[in-house]
Amino acid sequence: MQPHEPRSAVVDLGSNSVRLVVFEGEGRNPAAIFNEKAVLRLGRGLQQTGRLNEEGVAGALTVMARYAAIARAMRADPFEVLATAAVRDAGNGAEFVAAMRTSLPEIAIRVLSGEEEARFSAGGLLCGIPDAHGMLADIGGGSLEVVHLAGGRVQHAQTLKLGVIRLSDRAGGDVVRARAIAEETLATVPWLGVGEGRDLYLVGGAWRALARIHMEQTGYPLAIVHHYTVGREEARDLCGVIGSASRRSLERMPGVSRRRVDDMPFAAVVLRRLLRATGARRVIFSANGLREGWFMQRVATEAARAQEPVLAASRDLAARYGRSEDLPPALARWTASLFDGESDEAKKLREAACWMSDIGSQEHPEYRSEQAFFRVLRLPGVALDHHARAFLAMTVALRYEAEPDTVYLNAARMLLDMSTLLRAEILGTGLRLAYTLSGGTPELLAGTSLRREPGRLTLRLTPGTGVFAGESVTRRLERLGQALGLDVATEMA
Repeated sequence: MQPHEPRSAVVDLGSNSVRLVVFEGEGRNPAAIFNEKAVLRLGRGLQQTGRLNEEGVAGALTVMARYAAIARAMRADPFEVLATAAVRDAGNGAEFVAAMRTSLPEIAIRVLSGEEEARFSAGGLLCGIPDAHGMLADIGGGSLEVVHLAGGRVQHAQTLKLGVIRLSDRAGGDVVRARAIAEETLATVPWLGVGEGRDLYLVGGAWRALARIHMEQTGYPLAIVHHYTVGREEARDLCGVIGSASRRSLERMPGVSRRRVDDMPFAAVVLRRLLRATGARRVIFSANGLREGWFMQRVATEAARAQEPVLAASRDLAARYGRSEDLPPALARWTASLFDGESDEAKKLREAACWMSDIGSQEHPEYRSEQAFFRVLRLPGVALDHHARAFLAMTVALRYEAEPDTVYLNAARMLLDMSTLLRAEILGTGLRLAYTLSGGTPELLAGTSLRREPGRLTLRLTPGTGVFAGESVTRRLERLGQALGLDVATEMA
């Protein structure tokens, strides 16, 4: 067995839960190989008593001993505990931290300020969406961090006492009263209004629970919350339903986690007030936040941080499953002539598809297209939004000769418009032709080229390079021409 890549671990010690995540590698897209959460509700009653919940404190010491043992067994280094709102605000927070340091002296424990917590959350979001533009809101049990992002840069950051547990305590469990508290608190942040017409990025388990409800209600074809996007009015309507529903009604809703039932009305209240305060045009849910922000700051190399995340993720796949790391750049050059007036975003996805185009090479021939499709569509990681997942998965499946009307492709078809589906068909068919010609080697591909002219697509072959226009090549060239609406021809260079 080959030695594994370096591992690191972080514990997010929050007001509602404590979570350990172990990452493997130091690259641009954090690979979480272990993730465990315990709901302790350390912040329950903090508003009234000024102290951490004693039952939660006892449980936390037990859980932390387990997490330390896991991190040690997995040889994670660095390993750090990040304590957030409840610990920093509680009168016995320092006492609790001292008790952890006494029982687990090898653990590095850091109590974050509100601004530090906000900036870590922003770093996690920017890990996957480097050009994020709008407002970030990270809701926990004890606090809400709001961050103004402009072109991927933090402009302002502030922490507010609007976490779901704390808001419930402040409002005495009364949702109507919570609305007034949330509105009054958000009004103290003067720069929220600059988010009008931009995106509102949502981080935090309580909001991810809202996203899952909406996905169930709409029959959404992909069960991945990360990058799930909802328009402003849909988000407002969802918040209205959740904020006014009885506990019994919430428990009966598809997609509802029982552990989140008490929190969800207060999360909905805050989100609806945020939509009003920011004027955001839509919300984008993120599974990344504080923990990924920690990874990017403490673990990822400087070179990795500078990489474009989608292309970095596709190169990682090629290195793991492909046969050649020299072929994808050649494929990117070879397919460039298939598309006129290509935007920067379209070019990036085409290049990513070229990197991913050989990930089925190790699968059984009968299942290559299906395995490759689902590997891309359901790929864990931070870089791909749902549109990119669907386009790349469809392209790779077609590269392996999946029929466009195959049933398992429905999930991607539902996420793409007709013009994007056509683009996936052209690119997937073009890649299939390239592999047929080259045998998956850049040396043979170099003996071929495509030339697109008005009404015609010409495949040029260089004699003596091992390539020729056999039946398979002719058939696939004709299929590519049909997708482009062009006649085809073959000539010797």
